[in-house]
Amino acid sequence: MSLFNLTDFLSPVNIAMISGDADYREGQIGKAISIYQDEFPDLTDIDLVIAGCNDNRGNGHPINESNGTERIRKEFYSLYYWHKDIKIADIGDILVGATLQDTYAAVKTITEEMISHGKKILLIGGSHDLTLAQYEAYRSQSKVIEATGVDSYIDLSIDNPVKSKNFLMEILTGEPNFIRHYNHIGFQSYYVHPHMLETMDKLRFDCYRLGKVKENIEEMEPNIRSSDMMTFDLAALGAATFWEGSSPNGFNGEEACTLMQYAGMSAQMSSTGIYGYDPKQDPYDNMAKQISQMIWYFVDGIHHGKLEAELSNKDHFIECHIAFATVETTFIKSMKTGRWWMKMPDEKYVPCSYGDFTLAGNNEIPERWLRNQERQ
Repeated sequence: MSLFNLTDFLSPVNIAMISGDADYREGQIGKAISIYQDEFPDLTDIDLVIAGCNDNRGNGHPINESNGTERIRKEFYSLYYWHKDIKIADIGDILVGATLQDTYAAVKTITEEMISHGKKILLIGGSHDLTLAQYEAYRSQSKVIEATGVDSYIDLSIDNPVKSKNFLMEILTGEPNFIRHYNHIGFQSYYVHPHMLETMDKLRFDCYRLGKVKENIEEMEPNIRSSDMMTFDLAALGAATFWEGSSPNGFNGEEACTLMQYAGMSAQMSSTGIYGYDPKQDPYDNMAKQISQMIWYFVDGIHHGKLEAELSNKDHFIECHIAFATVETTFIKSMKTGRWWMKMPDEKYVPCSYGDFTLAGNNEIPERWLRNQERQ
């Protein structure tokens, strides 16, 4: 597989600092994963590429040497490898540039190379504004995408000089713009100005409150399934469960893993980021353990997503014809994964949930159907 000189932007994994003198046992991820140490791994048959980045300057922090990604790797490599059909490569850490813009350029280059070669990439560590560089990988290819962000805040604060608090403005309103649709999952109302939500609604973007998501997290799966990229800010996790510095309320560990599993299951999802890890706030490595398990469930999602049949293969789907209001449409359910799709007036199938099917069966128009129509 011919790739750009990616090693110019990467530092190898220091496996000695991660594992010490101990060898990984048979069955652990550290024994099975392809790791960039002395030589860059062959990515030809790789399903998932993992890359770290330790640049937290977007949070207003000065540049410093951080071992955050090494601590995450230490926990992840020690987990057991249940998905032998999924080939994983860890290509090391993206080099921190002399300026934040230099780091953005490196993250964009790595991400762009991976998605252009049909590889899923998972970025870990660094401040949430690295999402901007992740998006630039699509923008540079003029690729129109759908995106999902998981965060307790909506980072549109143009009067805040901290980059991690305002980067969404550039992504969602910059010209030329290549965001077809944006989902924001898990915002907490007391952190968000009402006018901000009004603006998001006028742009036909969908924002979901933390409480609503926790009530029925399965409803988020179709949104994530439709997305090309997703970012997960660790600020979305509750401090009561994890660490100081984030909101007392937020997603718990199981919910975070579920959202990451949905991201892995999406055939359309080509890049995902888990951002905001600060090792100084993680003295007992609880958050590093949490991130490692989120990655494990992401891999689990890729495994289950591979089981899905093509929509054109009708033998693997149950077809339901329904009329609601003045609309006649078709819902299909996968016999392999249990996921649902609904046919829109343009004859295209879009991801939906069992809840949408139930509403249509009760002669109600599903909001997901309406929102999709508004964006046509």
